[in-house]
Amino acid sequence: MGSPFRHEPFGEFVADSRSDRAIYLQLADFILKQITTGNMQAGQRLPSTRVAANALHINRLTIARAYDALQIEGWLTSAVGKGTFVAQHIPTTTAIKLHHKRPGSALLQSGFAVQQKSYPNKVKDFVSPLLHLDDGYPDPRLAPLSEFYRAYRNELSRGGLYNKFGSYGNPAGPSRYRSALSAYLNQSRNLKTSMENILSVRGTLMGINLVCTALIAPGEIVVSGVPGWTRAEHNFLQVGAKHIGISVDEHGLVVDELAAICKRQRVRMVYVTPHHHYPTTVSLRIDRRLQLLELANTYGFIIFEDDYDFDFHYRSRPLLPLASADDRGMVIYGGSFSKSFSPAFRMGYLAAPQNVIEHLAQTRILLDRQGDHVLDNAMASLLDDGTISRYLRRTLPVYTSRRDHFAKLLESELADFLTFSLPAGGMSIWAQFDRRINTVSLAKKAMEKGLYIGDGEAHRYPNFDANAIRLGFASCTDAEQQQSVDILRQVLQKL
Repeated sequence: MGSPFRHEPFGEFVADSRSDRAIYLQLADFILKQITTGNMQAGQRLPSTRVAANALHINRLTIARAYDALQIEGWLTSAVGKGTFVAQHIPTTTAIKLHHKRPGSALLQSGFAVQQKSYPNKVKDFVSPLLHLDDGYPDPRLAPLSEFYRAYRNELSRGGLYNKFGSYGNPAGPSRYRSALSAYLNQSRNLKTSMENILSVRGTLMGINLVCTALIAPGEIVVSGVPGWTRAEHNFLQVGAKHIGISVDEHGLVVDELAAICKRQRVRMVYVTPHHHYPTTVSLRIDRRLQLLELANTYGFIIFEDDYDFDFHYRSRPLLPLASADDRGMVIYGGSFSKSFSPAFRMGYLAAPQNVIEHLAQTRILLDRQGDHVLDNAMASLLDDGTISRYLRRTLPVYTSRRDHFAKLLESELADFLTFSLPAGGMSIWAQFDRRINTVSLAKKAMEKGLYIGDGEAHRYPNFDANAIRLGFASCTDAEQQQSVDILRQVLQKL
């Protein structure tokens, strides 16, 4: 313990009086940094509190508190009459030269290897300017936010606080929410469920991730339509599955191609958005729906039915889900309130046979011990008192009107640049642009003028490129749609 006293490293310390962190903790952090970077070695003697206080112009008690904190943590030791030392058990390290990084600054690179996944069609983060023709989101201005706020507040203020907040709950979700949701799905979608068939998740994407993690093994085959949802495809690849894309035409997934694949190799799961295919918005025709269910029964594969916008169908009543006709337990049905309220509300669900829900709930514990039971029960209140049903009845004609108005704008002002088919439902139009138009440049120049649109990159595949963008109409008023189309026309005329 006889290393000579040195205090040069302390000369670099400057206390920041404006920081929220106490000065003694700042000094303790600095000394710890000197030790871990090798500038102070095991057994090295530190200056006395009096000497350090004079050198740093800091109160002696502040120095003592910093030393005490590091002694408690085991970095320093002290001996009466001898002084304070770096603990002998600290391993000797070579001093690190901090030429390229300021001490305390955020790290940009890890010191360990990070395996990079090669995902195709990476999805860019959404940027929200004043104007937006987004991917097909609802208008939160129409959502029953005041009712939702009251329901959430009631959950926080009612009795039984320990049962609500004192311990963990069921990873599948609270029984009240699962019962309310089961009744709602049975009534609105003709499903045949009980609460044991329901799993609460934070949006459909979490549901897909859970299913892939719990039910898909590396090397197993997952089939979906091309173009499709790249976020779902990333989940297939993440678990090591082999992804096969099959065609989508004006009648939805080309199920004959799936049948041919099933004859050659074993398919584990088919991911499908039959109500309004993402991204093209087309509906899966009834004969193909029946064929898909029959293939699942014959070959034993899972159907993951992502019914992300069931509630918004404009021409007639919504087509019932595949899950409503599934009597063999082959379908896992996923839905979300994010497309009814706002993507900011992470409320989704899975409906499946009871043993599947139990298995997924146990897998969910490894990721997210449970969901937000307070949020779930607030939603249960809105389901039970009819708020959700009234909200959907009220907004359906609004979104129908917005779809029709937007379609007329595209026909009258942008017909020279794009083509589209009027969607039967959903919240966006699949706009296919003239091949001469670079959609990436279009999106960039539109953003410069204050309008967000997608750039179409997420919908391009090695063997598929419709040069198309989803243009969402639901979150815009008629006036906002007009402003957006005016900007698009100005940009397109200059491309």
